[in-house]
Amino acid sequence: MFHVKHRYREHMVRLLITGMSGVGKSSVLRELGERGYPVVDTDYGHWTTEAGLWDDVLMGALLGESTEVVVSGTVENQGDFYDRFDHVVLLSAPIAVLLDRVRRRTTNPYGSTAAEQEEITSNQASVEPRLRATATVEIDATQPLEHVVDRVEELLRCPDRST
Repeated sequence: MFHVKHRYREHMVRLLITGMSGVGKSSVLRELGERGYPVVDTDYGHWTTEAGLWDDVLMGALLGESTEVVVSGTVENQGDFYDRFDHVVLLSAPIAVLLDRVRRRTTNPYGSTAAEQEEITSNQASVEPRLRATATVEIDATQPLEHVVDRVEELLRCPDRST
């Protein structure tokens, strides 16, 4: 399922990266993949159902088979899988940063319309507090990408949720 650069790791960790649109989940995932970690971006492929939920069978199989994986996504039923992750990482940034990022990005069209930007603003107010309440770690995604990825990589070396 994954092409992974082989390198010794003392700990095997399953980690979820979540957050609002434009916060940098895909960028962090891409960088972690380049560093040799197995990654899955649930915004792409068949991970979600037509209702926008994670597919229970696919996610169950992924998390059952993988002793080490970084998953990215934000869906309504992600909490159903939290017990299978060692860390649930919330990336966060102010709404002005999110809107600026979605307006400028070229890899994902979501957020380019006024209606989508209003939805992002609404979601940050209503969804992000729920994500914050259930995350094991929150990372300020206004930091340089390399610093954000370094912090996530620290978590990948430590399966203990108290880190």
